[in-house]
Amino acid sequence: MKEKSGRSDVHPVHRFHPWQVWPGSYENPPVEPLYPLPDLPRPRIDRATPIAGIGSCFIREMMVRLQKAGYSFPAEEIHKPGGKHASAAWERLYNLFSVRQVLEYTFLGRTQTPRWWVSNQSGRIQDPYRRIMLYDTLEEAEADFADHCITARRVLMTARVLLVSLDYVEIWEDRETGAVICLPSGPYFIEGGDLRRYRFRVSRLAENLEALEDIYQIFKRFNPDGRLILLLSPIQQWVTFRDDMDVLSASFNSKATLRAAADEFVSRHPDVSYFPAYEMAMLHRPIQGLRFFAEGRENYHVDHATCDAIVKEFIRWYDGEG
Repeated sequence: MKEKSGRSDVHPVHRFHPWQVWPGSYENPPVEPLYPLPDLPRPRIDRATPIAGIGSCFIREMMVRLQKAGYSFPAEEIHKPGGKHASAAWERLYNLFSVRQVLEYTFLGRTQTPRWWVSNQSGRIQDPYRRIMLYDTLEEAEADFADHCITARRVLMTARVLLVSLDYVEIWEDRETGAVICLPSGPYFIEGGDLRRYRFRVSRLAENLEALEDIYQIFKRFNPDGRLILLLSPIQQWVTFRDDMDVLSASFNSKATLRAAADEFVSRHPDVSYFPAYEMAMLHRPIQGLRFFAEGRENYHVDHATCDAIVKEFIRWYDGEG
């Protein structure tokens, strides 16, 4: 472990490792392009390590760049609308309850109800839990879902690393069954579908921790050698359904709650790692005077340069390059 050379005028006797002090504070070295890397054990991921990813569109950003760098990040069902965002056609999942539901239907055969929405005007069949998965008939929908479950099981059982993004705490929950949808959207919603059975609410720290624990237990039961890596997505919340809070505060609340959940969860499980993608985007780049938000109508996203930098750091952290 590196020598403790960092110092603070507030604690003049104590010496810190370089990654323990704010870059440039007091007489400490200024910020460097590389994120301060703690000299601590972490799993080794090389180009032959099968990686899978599930969560929001930030998983897609990680996947595309790791694939381009030659890493084994298989992507199945890419011909399906929901298949480009992760390792299977899970679509974008913005909360941990939706991720848990994926593992439940994949490994435990627990399918959520209602299983399908039927749009009032077009008659299109919509998967409530994978909002852009649309079908012409129930028979087509059922057949595709059965195939999807087989594929998802194969992906999750062969992965040696599963990246899980933590995104938001706002959920839409079925009052009768407890099933969670990511967003009320798609043709069923647009065509006036009945959503009275759903309630909007803000999930809290304890239940997000419980969801993480369930995800971990199911994954490890069917893939004992697999490891979880959690990351807090730096993509901000573009809208809030809360009427007691502005969108900036709501987004910060989501990130703060989930960062606290990740910290507690990693402390419980030595085989789980946290990768600070959020901190790299929202703290390390601004300290360097670099932009990180995207431009244009989706300015709550992080820009391409930030995504590139985060993936380079991921490779440095877990493969020792750089």
